[in-house]
Formats: sequence, structure tokens, C-alpha cells
Amino acid sequence: MRNGGGVFARLRKRLNAGMGWLGQDLSELVAGREIDAASLDELETRLLTGDVGVEATEAILEELRRKVARHELSDLDSLIAALGASMREILQTTERPLVIDRLHKPFVILVVGVNGSGKTTTIGKLAHRLKKDGKSVMLAAGDTFRAAAVEQLTTWAERNDVPIIAQQSGADPAAVIFDAMQAARARGVDVLIADTAGRLHNQLHLMEELKKVKRVIQRQDGTAPHEVLLVLDAGTGQNALAQATQFHEALGVTGLVLTKLDGTAKGGIVFAIAKRLRLPIRFIGIGEQIEDFGPFETDAFVDALLTPRAGKPGATAPR
Repeated sequence: MRNGGGVFARLRKRLNAGMGWLGQDLSELVAGREIDAASLDELETRLLTGDVGVEATEAILEELRRKVARHELSDLDSLIAALGASMREILQTTERPLVIDRLHKPFVILVVGVNGSGKTTTIGKLAHRLKKDGKSVMLAAGDTFRAAAVEQLTTWAERNDVPIIAQQSGADPAAVIFDAMQAARARGVDVLIADTAGRLHNQLHLMEELKKVKRVIQRQDGTAPHEVLLVLDAGTGQNALAQATQFHEALGVTGLVLTKLDGTAKGGIVFAIAKRLRLPIRFIGIGEQIEDFGPFETDAFVDALLTPRAGKPGATAPR
């Protein structure tokens, strides 16, 4: 089911509530003058300060510069249409929803990311979504280092009415997830979602521990984990790209969740990650509530960025 009228409508409202990097009415960019090279220079600055990154910004502006040279960008509508087309081209390879393969039972999702990225909340929302889709779900409390982690995940398990496998604080995370896989298989559970301790991408010894967790999972099922889901806080800007690169090199990330898209960075990092890594963006999150979570959709996301603020003059972003 498409979410353009749900989570993305709320994203649009939140992005355009203040003076965002593209949430501002784009008419301010070209007010009272022809769209020319200087206009695109200002747009380039806005994209870079919005964490779009150098590679993605250049890719977005390349076609716009050609159109300006051919005098094809005559007004705001044509600028927004061309900008949207360039953005969609970068994101077209990333809109790949998570598919639960019923041939794998349990289908194992290993959730990784740094502290504060929103991992636990993401797991809770994902469990809710999967259960709503008719799948049985189990959680594994693999974050045994942070005292509150098991409690928080247990709260989500109770809220969603799904079982959770946990051990005492300080237990071996790999052992917890190993036990959870056995339990999930014995109970015929469709999906096992395994939490892991948050860690910085440059803490090499902790990244090695994650590799150990993955090896232990594969001892029970050589095809697992079937999804390595990296949760990134979009508000951390270019640091999120560094995290994605390091986690991908260490574990082979298969999907991304971008949280806090209503934060300061305004989602520009989505383009930087898409251009550099081309990893599927499975879901986005824009708040703490369950409804503030949904599958990533390119068109809806770009429209949310380009739609002018309510009550301001200008055009809506055409498809």
C-alpha cells in the first residue's frame, strides 16, 4: 500500500513548517529575475548545506545547467519539474521495499546502528507493521550492554503482543540471538527481528563483535540473516553516510531505515547515500508514533521536499 497520503503528508507538513533548506518556497530562489547560472549556484549552496553531498549535488545540477544553457528553464514551474526529475533519477534504485521470503522461516532481520539512531523504536514499529500484515513475529534482545535496552524492547514486545527472547545484562549477544533463532524455529515464527548494541561505526572491536553475531546466525541457517537493516539518524548529516559505508563494508547491509527525517538535516542525506552506495531504503521514520513510519517512496519523498509552504506563492512539485 502506498503511503503518499500518510507518513509523507506528515513529512511534508513538518519539513515546510519552518525555514528548511528546500521547505522554503523555491520562488525565493528566483524572485524577480530570470533563472540563470547564478540561480543554480544558489541552489547548489542550498543543496550542499542540506547534506545532499557533493556527488549527488553535481548529479542533480548537471541536467539543470544544460537546460539553463538552452534557455529551457523559463519559470519556477519548469525549475521545480526539472529539479524533481533529477532528484528522482538519483533515488530510482533505492525504492525497494522489504519482502519477507516465506521460504525462510524464520526470516531473520538483524538490526544494526549507532546509539541514538532509533533502533529500538524502529524494531517496535516494524514488528507492529509485520504483525498487521498477518505475520508472526519474535524479538531478540541482542543489546545486552545498555541497561535499559532490554526493558525498552520488552515494552515494545508487550505493546505489539509478540514474544521476546532476552537474557541478563552483559550476556553474550550472539548467544541470545542463537537461542532466539532456535525458539523461533521451534514455534514456527515467520519473522525474527534481532536487536544489537548500538556502536560507533569506527569502534573496530565492536564491529568485530557484530561480525561474530552474523557468523553465529549462519551456523543455524547459512542463508541468514536474510536482511541486515541499518538504522540511520538523518539528522546526523554526512556522518550518516560514513556510518552506512562502514557498516556496509563490515556486514553487507541489505537495507536502510532513515529516522528523524523531520529533523535539522531535512533528509538531504538520502541523496548522498543513494548516490554513493545505492542501498535500498526500506523505511523512513519522522517521529515516535507508530504512524510516523512507513516504506520509502521516491515520488512522495521528492514531492514532500519541493512542495512550497502552505499560504506561500509558488507551484506544487509536479510529477
